[in-house]
This record gives sequence, C-alpha cells and structure tokens, in this order.
Amino acid sequence: MKIEDEIQQKKFASAHQKAAVNLIYTFSWLSNRQNEFMKEYDLSMQQFNILRILRGRKSEPASILLIKERMLDKNSDVSRIIDRMVKKELVDRQICPNDRRQMDVTITAKGLALLAEIDKRDTEFHSVMNGLSEKEAEQLSSLLDKMRSAE
Repeated sequence: MKIEDEIQQKKFASAHQKAAVNLIYTFSWLSNRQNEFMKEYDLSMQQFNILRILRGRKSEPASILLIKERMLDKNSDVSRIIDRMVKKELVDRQICPNDRRQMDVTITAKGLALLAEIDKRDTEFHSVMNGLSEKEAEQLSSLLDKMRSAE
C-alpha cells in the first residue's frame, strides 16, 4: 500500500519529505513486526542485537562501551538491558581484570542456544523483505547508505 493511503495524506511538500515520512513509517512497521516475532522468545530487539554482537565476538568478552558502539539502536540503555539479560542467564557480566572500572560481558550457552533456535526461523524473520527482489534489496541498502553518508 502506498504511503499516501497508509497515512491518508495526499500531498507532500516535496519528494524528499515524502521519502522521509515513508522511511519513518516503514521503520515503525518493521519494528512492530520484529518485536512481535521476538515476543515468542521473551526478547526485545535490543536484547537480540546484544546477543548477536556477543556471538560475533567468538567467546571474547565485550565491554558495555563496545556493545553500545555496535548497537543498531544507539539510544539503548545497554547497562540496564544487560542487567535483564543476566537475570535471564543469557549473558554473564564480570569485572574486567585489566580495568576494574569496566565490565566484561559474554554470551552464555543458554544465549547461544536461544540464538540457534531463532536462526532456524531466519527466513521467517526476514520475510518482511519478500516483496523485494535481491537486486531491489541491494539497491535499497545502497540508497540508505548514501542517505546516511550525506551528513
């Protein structure tokens, strides 16, 4: 459905304004779909993002700062999210031996198992992109990169 129909607005000040509104609307739509998917696993998208960051570290600990730098949502309160994940036994947190002011975070076996379970449904998770061909998905990604690099 076109953005004009979705938000019941027929005119925009410019093509740029229309694209920005469409991007914001689509981000919200995508976030809602992903959040619904993650509810089955009792995870937020931020928690899922942290698990994937930690899995990518291959058992090497990550500081809170490193996790925050790699987060998709830069406004996340990583410390509080980590606290909740420790309670769920998805991650471990220990004082860094090299810098006692820092915390080292690692993914647990339970966290890895949960990601493996989610990975089995990867096609379903990414099904929101099914309306685009591989070429269109690459083009969309390139356009988004281009937009961010114009800052």
